[in-house]
Amino acid sequence: MHTAFFLLLGASLARFLLRHPGEPRTPWVIALGAALLTLYALGPVLGPQSTDRGPHVRSWSPPPPSRAGRAPLPGRFGAVVVIWVVLVLLAPSFAWCAVPLFYTGLRTLPERAALLLVALLTAFVVGAQLRLAGGFDPYLLLAPPAVAAIATAVFLHMERQAARQRALIDDLIRTREELAATERREGTLAERQRLSMEIHDTLAQGLSSQQMLLQAADRTWADAPETARRHVRTATEITARNLAEARRFVHDLAPAELAGGVPLHEALRLLAARERGPGLEVRFHLDGAPAPLPDRVQSALLRIAQGALANVREHSGATTAAVTLSFLGDQVVLDVADDGRGFDTAAGGPRPVAETRPAGAARPVVGRGHGLPAMRARAAQLGGALTIESAPGEGTVLSAALPLEPAP
Repeated sequence: MHTAFFLLLGASLARFLLRHPGEPRTPWVIALGAALLTLYALGPVLGPQSTDRGPHVRSWSPPPPSRAGRAPLPGRFGAVVVIWVVLVLLAPSFAWCAVPLFYTGLRTLPERAALLLVALLTAFVVGAQLRLAGGFDPYLLLAPPAVAAIATAVFLHMERQAARQRALIDDLIRTREELAATERREGTLAERQRLSMEIHDTLAQGLSSQQMLLQAADRTWADAPETARRHVRTATEITARNLAEARRFVHDLAPAELAGGVPLHEALRLLAARERGPGLEVRFHLDGAPAPLPDRVQSALLRIAQGALANVREHSGATTAAVTLSFLGDQVVLDVADDGRGFDTAAGGPRPVAETRPAGAARPVVGRGHGLPAMRARAAQLGGALTIESAPGEGTVLSAALPLEPAP
């Protein structure tokens, strides 16, 4: 439509110059044509404003969502219309430039104001065509209003259909999000129920049996020591079975990325590829020869990497992140670095101080598992340390170092 306006404007000016060379009004027509071209280019073509009526629709001014609440006529568009009216009065051949202005007005103005503008422009087109014809012509009197009415009706009908389609798409997206949230809640409840049933049928029953056997052994210890020892041996066997069940639970709850014996460096490589997306490039580096790691060490480092990358994606505004796994002989180090906005670690943010506690001495962390306290707790539970280095505008580097037991 913008291209059509420029072509019509150029054709109208060329027609006028060919038909009326050297007339006194010619400089005014040329000046007004140049002004009209400049204002139109600064408005709908180069204007940075966009509407909220769809991701692919751009308009001169940003109207509110409903047509009834749109903004009044923009200043530039009003100036364009005024200059066009003057041009039509000076040179009727500029009348057909009104067609692109119809659609600009329909997209920009409230419905009643847009219809009034279309009627006004159509009246000027009819008057200009009758002047060019040199007399009364019923065709020129009826054809432009009919074409304008059909074009306006089609435009308004399509716009209403588009509005209904956008509302339907919004409803579908909202329904899909609600369905996904419901499925997540149902999955969580189902998993809780499964674990409660498993614990009740195995660990709880075993602990109850142990209690009964130990109580019986305590009652018969003096009178029937052999029976008491038999009860203790049975309780010991039940304890062993319960320990095996507890280990099975822990194994089942371990990260799925490490299932089937997948090594940590491969799991981190897959994690980096999965976190890679629009606006964020994530790379993985392996430093040193991979060594066998205990399951709990692999699980802790993978969870720390997941939490760190979640923070990078959600808070840092970074475009590049690097995950590095280093095997340094007596320890394994995980580094997650990004080129984001960073933060002042001395102003209440995370502190770049290693917090090392003996294994098992870490406080329980309440809240989101991806938080820095949870990462510190995971490292501290394994006798390691978590350090953070950051500064405003210089990105962030998170480093988790865990000690390794010497190989036998």
